[in-house]
This record gives sequence, structure tokens and C-alpha cells, in this order.
Amino acid sequence: MDGCRGDPCGRPAFTPPARDRGRVKREQGRPQGSPLQGVTPAAAPLFASSLQRPLAIPTGCLCCGIGSLGVGVLNLPNLITIGRILLVPVVVWAIGSRQMQIAFLVFLIAGVSDAVDGFLAKRLGMTSDLGAHLDPLADKVLIVSIYVALGITEAVPRWLVILVVSRDILIVGGVMLAWFLGKPIRVKPVLVSKLNTVAQIIFACLVLGSLAFGLAFESTEYVIMLTVAALTLASIGFYVREWVLHMSASEA
Repeated sequence: MDGCRGDPCGRPAFTPPARDRGRVKREQGRPQGSPLQGVTPAAAPLFASSLQRPLAIPTGCLCCGIGSLGVGVLNLPNLITIGRILLVPVVVWAIGSRQMQIAFLVFLIAGVSDAVDGFLAKRLGMTSDLGAHLDPLADKVLIVSIYVALGITEAVPRWLVILVVSRDILIVGGVMLAWFLGKPIRVKPVLVSKLNTVAQIIFACLVLGSLAFGLAFESTEYVIMLTVAALTLASIGFYVREWVLHMSASEA
């Protein structure tokens, strides 16, 4: 336990009880046998070489859990992203129960958390492969779930819900099909896709805000709804084109 000295734990070094100190001294003074005692001659060289290797011990204090294991995986930005995913059932329940003020508040918290985890990941150097996949997944789960819930309650046109959901199904299906055929493709976010996500979030926020507080954004909602539809179609066209080019290049 001397390794914890001077670390954030502040715990003192371990001292054996008084009744055990005599036994410890006798054990320390007793001559020790050879570490190769009882090992067959054929295995002795291999066993001796393993004893000479340095033991790899994770840095940091184990009692604090600040070792090098797991660093960059479950860090603060990724935990915030996981929390955003856990908010999805809450906002869906709120929309289904007509608790629009709660739904608007939870959706607002989720939107702020999306900005916060990205800022922390870049600012504090906590970017990771898990976060790179988890963050867009959280955004898609949140957006698709909210649009489906709003479509069921007839707060938004169902054709728009079908368009938004179909886009994500096409992208996921295309990636899975390419992987199944042995031609994996990496989906990279492009400008039209980012603009589409922003427009979808703004439209959902306006709809929830108007339902929660009785505000009238009819003309604004209509314009943004058409923008969402146009950007969704443009995004579908772009990704379909990229998928076809990728599959054709792989066959060539």
C-alpha cells in the first residue's frame, strides 16, 4: 500500500497489527527456497525467463480507480453522451403523456449536453473512438425517437416522420449490406448531413415549444419543415451516391 503515499487517496502505509509483527519478522528472516524448486528440468528455462520479465503494473492508485486502464473510454464527455441516450425514454414518455413542458425541458437539456460533451472532448483532449461512434448514435436515437413520438401524436406530418426515419434506415442498411458483402464503408458526416441535423433539432424544438407554452410559430415551423425535408432528401441522395461509388470501386 506504499504506492498510495502522496496520491489523492491520502491513506497511510499499511502497518501490520502488533500481534502479527513477530510472525512477520520470523517469516522475513527465514531462508527462502529457490523459485525454480519443484519445476521440471524441461520447463526450468521458460520459467526462469518469465521471472526475469518486469511486471507490468497500471499506473495510478488502484484504490482511487485512476489507473491507466480505461482512460479515454468512460470519460466525462462519453458519460454525458450516455446520459443523453438515457433521456430518450423520458422525452418519449412526456410526449406520449402530453406533458409537453417536461418534454421541451428534457429535449433542451439533451441539446445542451450535446454541445457540452463535444466542447469538453476537444477542449480537454478527451476524444476517443467510443465517443466518435457514441455521439452520432445518441443524436440519431434522440431525433428519430422524438419525430416518431410527435408523428404518433400528430404534432408533425407523418410524411415528414417517414422521410426522416427512412433516411437513417437507408444509411444503416447500406452500411450493414456493405459489411455483409465484405466491402465495409465508413460513413463520414458531411456539410449537408450536419445542416440536416441542425434543422431537424430546430424544428423539433419549435414544435415542442409551441405545444408546451402555446406559442404560435406556424409560418416559421412551415419554412423549417420544408427545409428539413429538402435537406433530408439531399442527404439521402449524397449517401446513396457515395455508397454506389464505393461498391463499384470495390468490385473494380
